[in-house]
Amino acid sequence: MKMKRIILSAVFLLSSSLLFSSCSQSKSATKPAAKDTAKKAAAAVKEDTVPAVVTYPPLNKHLYDSLMKKLANGDTTGKWPVKNAPYPLPGAILPFKRVVAYYGNLSAKKMGILGELPPDEMLAKLHGEVKHWEKADPKTPVQPALHYIAVVAAGFPGKDNMYINRMPDKKIDSAVRLAKRAHAILFLDIQVALSNIRAELPKLEKYWQMPNVHCGIDPEFSMKDGTHPGKKIGTYDAADVNYVSAYLANEVRKYHLPPKIFIVHRFTRKMLSNYQNIKLHPEIQFVMDMDGFGPPDLKTGTYRDYIFHDPVQFTGFKLFYKNDSWLPPHHMLTPEEIMKMYKPHPIYIQYQ
Repeated sequence: MKMKRIILSAVFLLSSSLLFSSCSQSKSATKPAAKDTAKKAAAAVKEDTVPAVVTYPPLNKHLYDSLMKKLANGDTTGKWPVKNAPYPLPGAILPFKRVVAYYGNLSAKKMGILGELPPDEMLAKLHGEVKHWEKADPKTPVQPALHYIAVVAAGFPGKDNMYINRMPDKKIDSAVRLAKRAHAILFLDIQVALSNIRAELPKLEKYWQMPNVHCGIDPEFSMKDGTHPGKKIGTYDAADVNYVSAYLANEVRKYHLPPKIFIVHRFTRKMLSNYQNIKLHPEIQFVMDMDGFGPPDLKTGTYRDYIFHDPVQFTGFKLFYKNDSWLPPHHMLTPEEIMKMYKPHPIYIQYQ
């Protein structure tokens, strides 16, 4: 489980023996078969990663504007909705749907609810949260999501001394399949540790080509000064965020995809420097996610100080099934309370 605390000042033929006399005949017979097999394999990879181009209906700008105003929840400071933000490309999820995500790693019970329960039980519980949010805000449909930590900051150096544990493709593929079965979108989260986002993001290239795969990055585990992860809270600069946005925007244009949702976690001021220099793109829907645990009043202060006061585009809110209830009043905020208390309304909700 991620170790967090709110500071308010806030885990992967044919072999045959041929007779000499029939050698030439066998070669002529097996070559086409080998070619056919290779073609089928290539086609399967393409189908999984770069599906046929989908044409989405044009963006309804009037509806988009009205929903953004609704998300502001009556804010009168002029911060929300964010001015001069670009309209998204057709096929955008936000703000037409609220994303409700389960976070963690399928191979780790202590990193979040995603891996804590058996898949069927976990998905049933996620479905229950979806229904709860639909009830709390009936006018906003809910898009379920799995938020999978694909690059995990580790307590050991590893072969490259980067204190990082990169999940193998077969494990990420299992998350892709599970999300598909659940009619959910998938976020791949990156904790760079002593590496950096420019080195780690391209390693997941084949997944960014998938229309249902989105991205999250965690400044907490970006250890720019070489400190081992977990010893202190890390940091990103707007330049790092802009690199990711530009990279993903290029993927969207190159493969004719709908906009990618891009999550940046935050629960202290220093986790993200120069937020005002973050660049927005029609291909990207940017979410600043309030990622900290504690009782309601602490979470409220964190949301106010580091999300509300630093507007970028959309906001997110994280809930911890266990950690939010450690201290009095031993209570995790409900969807109804979040909808009542917060300006703007978070459009991305993450459970850990």
